[in-house]
Amino acid sequence: MTKLSQHACEACRSDAPKVTGQEKQELLSVIPDWEDVMVDGEEQLRRVFTFKNFVEAQAFTNKVADLAEAENHHPAILLEWGKATVRWWTHKIGGLHKNDFIMAARTDELY
Repeated sequence: MTKLSQHACEACRSDAPKVTGQEKQELLSVIPDWEDVMVDGEEQLRRVFTFKNFVEAQAFTNKVADLAEAENHHPAILLEWGKATVRWWTHKIGGLHKNDFIMAARTDELY
């Protein structure tokens, strides 16, 4: 099986299906450091990354931003001293799509 991070993201429409419960569990098993959270009524993937200082955290968030821009799929990123919190979800469908899991796996690779 191809690594999740190597899967292609697909263009997402507002009527695209959210991942099913079974798909979500299978995909979460591949990215175990991510948690499934509800934020403002929308299901999202969240992970907190830790660093030695602000500069390292900032460099990481810049890499995530470049990745997001390349795929035209943008997360929420919170930059703090020694840590960065990244949240992926698909805005158009108000929840989780397979693309979010792919991007989470790619974010893990950047770390």
